[in-house]
Amino acid sequence: MLSNMAVSLFQHESIRTTTAKAKELRPFAERLITLARRGDLHARRQAARALPDKQALQKLFDTLGPRYAERAGGYMRILKIGQRKGDGAEIALVQLVKE
Repeated sequence: MLSNMAVSLFQHESIRTTTAKAKELRPFAERLITLARRGDLHARRQAARALPDKQALQKLFDTLGPRYAERAGGYMRILKIGQRKGDGAEIALVQLVKE
């Protein structure tokens, strides 16, 4: 579940999900971005184990890694946007921080 959410986040740079899932996604996705900042072959292979989609992996290493090369951390923001009508679950907007 986390890998598919990370793929969607890297492709679209913003997703809507429950707050609990967003909090679980943050350390997983930020670890992958940190690997992309390194950019070497070993880091790419480690990230490929966690991401099932090759296009998302390519965007991660070609676009997002260089974008956050100078940033020390905190690549994502989680904004609470309300509750879902069906079951009242807290909904959050997860975005990649743009410089």
